[in-house]
Amino acid sequence: MPEQKDLHADTSAPMSAEQLRMQMLEREMAEMEKERKLRSLQEQKLADFAADFLEKHVTEQEIAVVRRLVANAVKEGKFEAMVYSFPSSLCTDSGRAINSADRDWPQTLQGKAKEFYERYQEFGKPQGYKLKAMIINFPGGMPGDVGFFLDWSPDKA
Repeated sequence: MPEQKDLHADTSAPMSAEQLRMQMLEREMAEMEKERKLRSLQEQKLADFAADFLEKHVTEQEIAVVRRLVANAVKEGKFEAMVYSFPSSLCTDSGRAINSADRDWPQTLQGKAKEFYERYQEFGKPQGYKLKAMIINFPGGMPGDVGFFLDWSPDKA
């Protein structure tokens, strides 16, 4: 014979509808607070990145990362590597010139992006490298991040 469960084992009084609604509201408010804290942390990270990006110089460590990215791409048989990325909001026009392939896009660069471009002009271009900038994502349909792609493919005949 199947075992019968005691339906009266839980003797606590049932919650009222109002108590259930309050419990749900408290849970929703806790979730909203968690999301607010996460958003605040993300905004602080972006602000810190922007301050570093706009105020500091390209480090030797960052140059070493670029060299590693290129070396890894070569090992994989590729002729191009994305070597740097940054939010398009850090361009003077929020990435519009890069997105529309305006030939004057380098004029919109600031901070480390401008410094990377100048280093490319001084060292990379004379050695036959090509550099292109592209918007690499479109959150909410708006330009998101810019990617710098270094290319060492042979010139087309």
